[in-house]
Amino acid sequence: MRHGKKVNHLGRKTAHRKAMLANMACSLIEHKRINTTVAKAKALKQFVEPLVTKSKEDTTHNRRIVFSKLRNKYAVAELFRDVAAKVGDRPGGYTRIIKLGNRLGDNADMAMIELVDYNELYNAGKPAKKKSTRRGRSKKASAPAAPAPEATNSEEE
Repeated sequence: MRHGKKVNHLGRKTAHRKAMLANMACSLIEHKRINTTVAKAKALKQFVEPLVTKSKEDTTHNRRIVFSKLRNKYAVAELFRDVAAKVGDRPGGYTRIIKLGNRLGDNADMAMIELVDYNELYNAGKPAKKKSTRRGRSKKASAPAAPAPEATNSEEE
C-alpha cells in the first residue's frame, strides 16, 4: 500500500533529490523554460510553485524561506524582482508542462516545463481577460438604471 506517499523519490537519496530540484528550479527561473523528463518536471512543479507564491509578497522572511530552498541568491533576486512582478495577479498555476516525446538514447518520456507568463506564443492569440471574481454581487451594490424620460405628446397641445 502507498497511503500518504506523495513524494516521488526519483531514484535518489533525500539530499541528492533536494539539491537536484534546487538546481533545476534555479535554471527554470533563470531561463524561463527547461527540458527534462516528465517525472522530474512534475516533481519540479510541486517544488517551485510554492516558491513563486512566496515571492509575490516581498518580505525578508519570504526571501529567507525561498533562499533556504533554492540556495542561489541570484535566482532569488530574479524570482522576487522579475518573475513575481509578472505573475502578481495570477492565483496559481505558474508553470506549464508540455510533453515532447521520447528521448533517443533510453526512450525516457521528455517534457518541457516553462513559466506560463513568459511564453509569448501561447499568450499572443488570446485577448486580455477581464478579471473576474467568484463572489456573487448583491442587488444593492449594482447601480440602479436611470428612469426613462417620459415621452411628450405633441398632439395633445
